[in-house]
Amino acid sequence: MAIHKVSAPLAGVFYRRPSPEAEPFKSEGDVISVGDTVGVIEAMKSFFPLEVETGGRLVRFLVTDGTEIEAGEILAEIEG
Repeated sequence: MAIHKVSAPLAGVFYRRPSPEAEPFKSEGDVISVGDTVGVIEAMKSFFPLEVETGGRLVRFLVTDGTEIEAGEILAEIEG
């Protein structure tokens, strides 16, 4: 199976959960579908959902929760 990269569409801070006390949107090993949200990016005090364009199994996140990211940076890998 192919490994697909999930990249950041914009720079900001990446969060894996909708709020600090909430469960992550998705965890490594989860099966995901096209359009599923795997995180949010905070930029200029606005939050933008990060929706995947490929379904499969979420292999791993390459950045930790609360990390500053750059546009185009690879955030996660999906096997599918």
